[in-house]
Amino acid sequence: MLSNLEQQPADALLALIKLYAADSRGDKIDLGVGVYRTDDGGTPVFGAIKAAEKKLLETQDSKAYLGPEGDMGFVHALMPFIFGKQDPSKGGRIDGMQAPGGTGAVRLAVALAKKAGVKRVWMGTPSWPNHAQILADLGLELKTFVHAGKAGLADMDSLRTALNLAEPGDAVLLHGCCHNPTGIDYTPAQWDEIAPLLAEKKILPLLDLAYQGLGEGMEEDAYGVRRVLAEVPEALIAYSCDKNFGLYRDRVGALYVMAQDADTLGRALSNGHSLARAAWSMPPDHGGAAVRLILEDADLTAMWLAELDTMRTRMRQVRARLAQAGQAGAVDLKPLGSQNGLFSILPLNADQILALRNDCGIYMAGSGRINVAGLTMGNIDKFIADVAKVSA
Repeated sequence: MLSNLEQQPADALLALIKLYAADSRGDKIDLGVGVYRTDDGGTPVFGAIKAAEKKLLETQDSKAYLGPEGDMGFVHALMPFIFGKQDPSKGGRIDGMQAPGGTGAVRLAVALAKKAGVKRVWMGTPSWPNHAQILADLGLELKTFVHAGKAGLADMDSLRTALNLAEPGDAVLLHGCCHNPTGIDYTPAQWDEIAPLLAEKKILPLLDLAYQGLGEGMEEDAYGVRRVLAEVPEALIAYSCDKNFGLYRDRVGALYVMAQDADTLGRALSNGHSLARAAWSMPPDHGGAAVRLILEDADLTAMWLAELDTMRTRMRQVRARLAQAGQAGAVDLKPLGSQNGLFSILPLNADQILALRNDCGIYMAGSGRINVAGLTMGNIDKFIADVAKVSA
């Protein structure tokens, strides 16, 4: 039977990683991999995570199963940061479950939406490529609208048109902050418009909050999610700790459900547990337990938030330097200064991206997406000059 399978294309980003590793040039620059890097190019373990892991090693007394819902102490400890400190459960209407990373949370959200009757999902493009793959794998119809407009701003006209075309019972997938891959976020004023439109059209919001704290700040980055939840009766929220706790390989995420009442919430979560049981049985515990220990300890929480502030400040400095450079050949770098998070897209064609790789040792995705954290104060001037050279 296995001979019936067709060869699938290699993942483009994984292929790029291999090409970068094989490049012997000392001044090569990796802008492809979506991980945070310090100014010396490292991706260290957070000090708060190290401290929590030490505590976990000393105090954990069992590796017994937790169940498909995972570590509920972890799930609940995150809620005030996501939904606000004043009754983060919205009167018992919000609760969640642990998932293997933000990807697992997104897949579970889509599977739960499908089981609830959703057949069609609207999504702004460009988006994180795996969003479309998950929707296709689960057999949902994908309808797209343009997310990235002119001058590095969100295309609100395209979103308005999409929401007007959407029908009750459809879902819309929106990035909570630090949009991957464009870095273009909706402003608070735009979220103020989006939220009542979703409620009016009776559309189920699927909110992917994968980078909280890497944009403007923990509170600021939660604005869109909170604004939508203030208007709609129900929503699904996928959360990732991979970036803002640096737990990439430990796969730490959560799915939250907001329902119209406590009874509906219980039924929805029971379906979430059933879907999780069939998919991965139960999520990995270690990373979630470390996050829980951090959030249960005021000193560790302060340490984590300080480390997150350092990350955000560095990325802001890189973006400010790019914006200060202005025009690099045919590429306008100024919009990057007002965008958020790890990623932005440069308007480069395939030949220019290939020239940057072959001639300059600069590696980026074929879409022109760059990870701004791959730039440092030591290599950013070279990057600007090389972009100017290939796009002139």
